[in-house]
Amino acid sequence: MTLANDLLLEMQRRMLRIRLFDERASKMVKRGEIPGTVHTSIGQEAQVVGACMALAEGDYMTGNHRSHGHPIGKGAALGPLMAELQGKATGVCMGKGGSMHLADFKVGSLGESGIVGSSIPIATGAALSSKVLGTGRVSLAFFGDGAANQGCLYEAMNLASVWGLPIVFLCENNQYALSTPAHTVTAGRVSDRATGFNMPGVRVEDGQSVLTVHDAVRTAVDRARAGKGPSLVEVVTYRFNEHSEGLRLAVDYRNAAEKESWLKRDPVKMFRSYLLEQGVADEATLAGLENDVAEEVEAAVRFSEESPYPEPHVAFKDVYTVPFGVTQ
Repeated sequence: MTLANDLLLEMQRRMLRIRLFDERASKMVKRGEIPGTVHTSIGQEAQVVGACMALAEGDYMTGNHRSHGHPIGKGAALGPLMAELQGKATGVCMGKGGSMHLADFKVGSLGESGIVGSSIPIATGAALSSKVLGTGRVSLAFFGDGAANQGCLYEAMNLASVWGLPIVFLCENNQYALSTPAHTVTAGRVSDRATGFNMPGVRVEDGQSVLTVHDAVRTAVDRARAGKGPSLVEVVTYRFNEHSEGLRLAVDYRNAAEKESWLKRDPVKMFRSYLLEQGVADEATLAGLENDVAEEVEAAVRFSEESPYPEPHVAFKDVYTVPFGVTQ
């Protein structure tokens, strides 16, 4: 599929946004400026952006615990995302969600969760609503290889196939569920499991190529929008950082040579070289783009730091029930 130059540059812009946003968040959590911890997508930017940019603006998407990048890939503004990480009132969830529970309905990002696999049924429900209402919207459900053996995934895939729902299930196979190698707990390829649910299954071996991921997901999205039902896409990728920032494990579970080989396939650097080689942009244009994104991230940090924390009285606002004795 041939893409316009402005779309190719936008892919690089969004990958850079994820990279610089996550690098800044990593520093901030280590300084105690973000409560808890964060899980970065550094190294996985190509599969996030390639998949999200295969969607239309009004399409739905759900993420997982490693999901700062997904709303960014879908086009979300950086300021409210950073504010949410710091628990500020101007965050996308008014400071009540934090790093693992971002949601930005403005761009179709329906939410994320630290509970493994739990956002998959939400994406499936969104796809059901699209079919019932006839909106033509497609839903994309991201999940990691650690969620590939969760029952809710197979219940969702079964219902999606039976009902012909417009949804794409995307497995981000970064090969480790925290410190557990995928091959030690998952039999065969995740993509091969699509056969049991009567849907196409494809495995993208080069998940560091934003264009390869985009092509695979776009095919699945087009199929869903045409009323032909769900698909399963497995993307092989790699996280460069630890499972979560600041995590210290007694055993180094990743082989140094393995990690070094993946670092050489940095998706941001690879695509930058591609843009130069193909004449899509020159050095000055790319340097300007990089400076612009760096300024965006700094502006997002300033926005967050200047924002207030939520007032105590809003703690029970927007929940389904109010505890006895609490007034809103």
